[in-house]
Amino acid sequence: MNRRMTLDGHQGDYLLGSSDAEHQRLIRQATRLAPVTESFFHEAGIGPGQRVPDLGSGVGDVAMLVARLVGPEGAVVAIERDARSISYARRRAAEAGLHNVKFVESDIAHFSTDTRFDAAVGRYILQFLPDPVTTLRSLSEKVRPGGIIAFQEGSFAPFVALSAHLPLWSAVVSLHYEVAVRVGVNTEMGPSLHKVFQDAGLQAPSMRLVMELGHAPDFTRWLSDVTISIRPQIERLNLPLDKVGNLDTLHLRLHEEVASSKTVVPWLALVGAWCTTRAN
Repeated sequence: MNRRMTLDGHQGDYLLGSSDAEHQRLIRQATRLAPVTESFFHEAGIGPGQRVPDLGSGVGDVAMLVARLVGPEGAVVAIERDARSISYARRRAAEAGLHNVKFVESDIAHFSTDTRFDAAVGRYILQFLPDPVTTLRSLSEKVRPGGIIAFQEGSFAPFVALSAHLPLWSAVVSLHYEVAVRVGVNTEMGPSLHKVFQDAGLQAPSMRLVMELGHAPDFTRWLSDVTISIRPQIERLNLPLDKVGNLDTLHLRLHEEVASSKTVVPWLALVGAWCTTRAN
């Protein structure tokens, strides 16, 4: 996740914060998601020479992935509101030798350009916005006729269902869901992309859902990492932790539960949707 929303539904502080620890968590998450996102962008038609904006760029992982896909003849405009995240993303891109990425500090609603892009992308962004339809409609106007709109968003429903067999894991997933709902996140934005695209004046998108299952410590760590990031929200909302216990020992207890069960647990489902813009 890499955007923010306040309790009244307006963009504000990022739900998961922008600490150094959260930046590193985002990078670990992006590393795991990279193969799925790269395959999805290939399928959508993102490729060499294209000019592409990335909405809600965070610390730059999707932007850098796209920069490699479009190559030196292409260009990526990474749009991000948080100045600290932008600064870190610029350093990372420079260290990676990616000179075809421009990071723009801007609220998505206020981003304007005279450039016509070949495609537009985003991951875990529309679910945090109060009006994703208007955002997509405005964005599509900046993409040339026959260009590509490609987004990946989450779905909690299969995540919750496939977590039910383990009490602690399920309790933590339910806690995440409760926080997300309370702060206004659309927890089913992934499946909703079919309608959102069409309401924005786009064609009905091609769609797919990918959900990784795992059991290793680096896999189970993801759930506890996110819990630590949303801890301020849990405390502010005064949500009970009796089924979750001490957050400082959560990672160890989650992994022990998964390991002793000899089963696998899910990662949040990632739904991809893409279409081409209509010809004039």
